[in-house]
Amino acid sequence: MSQKLVGKVAVVTGASKGIGAAIATHLAAEGAAIVVNYASSKSGADRVVNEITGRGGKAVAVQGDMSKESDIKRLFEETKKAFGRVDVLVNNAGVYEFSPIEEATVEQYHKMFDLNVLGVLLATREAVKHFGPEGGSIINISSVAATSNLPNSSVYSATKAAVDSFTRTLAAELGPRKIRVNAISPGMVETEGFHSTGIAESDFQKQVESTTPLGRIGQPNDIAPAAVFLASPDSGWITGQSVLISGGSR
Repeated sequence: MSQKLVGKVAVVTGASKGIGAAIATHLAAEGAAIVVNYASSKSGADRVVNEITGRGGKAVAVQGDMSKESDIKRLFEETKKAFGRVDVLVNNAGVYEFSPIEEATVEQYHKMFDLNVLGVLLATREAVKHFGPEGGSIINISSVAATSNLPNSSVYSATKAAVDSFTRTLAAELGPRKIRVNAISPGMVETEGFHSTGIAESDFQKQVESTTPLGRIGQPNDIAPAAVFLASPDSGWITGQSVLISGGSR
């Protein structure tokens, strides 16, 4: 079977673990060279790189905080240095915290908006500068939270609603340059963050599972194949769309 992304270079932000790591390895399996961005987990990023190169793929890890303009610029400079081009950007780096509105803080707002929204904006701005005349594909990782009216998630949900808006608006703006912009909106997925924030085995998880038609939460490998599809020529006439991957939960 021929690989769909041979000769392409993909930057995946927040790719040291979870959904980002799964997307990076799936894109690599289709022949793309991968830039594995990470903020702090060098060991995680190195593990993803080793998994890709161990299977004969190409990958490098590049540290960078996606809420910082200078780090984002350096990420794309390092990408150009390593692989000479950019074809795909997956805006996966993000953070979530849940709290009732009375406990919302300015610091929490900036932590989430600076990474989840400003980071997507600035990474997209840089990627667009580096895409060639044949265009490119931008894949934003949104969330079912953008539209599911989940209590205690007002700030996080607002960041993902902004990502959905970016996706539609930039698809219209960048389409004439052959740059496609789509989003993936996962439901509850078992990641490291899912465990570290205490969602695992919680009433929240049980409630989600009980209202999900397919009866379970997701795994990172449930999300990654959609990113391959949106990065590849198979989705060449798709832009401005958000793909809900949530086992049927809305």
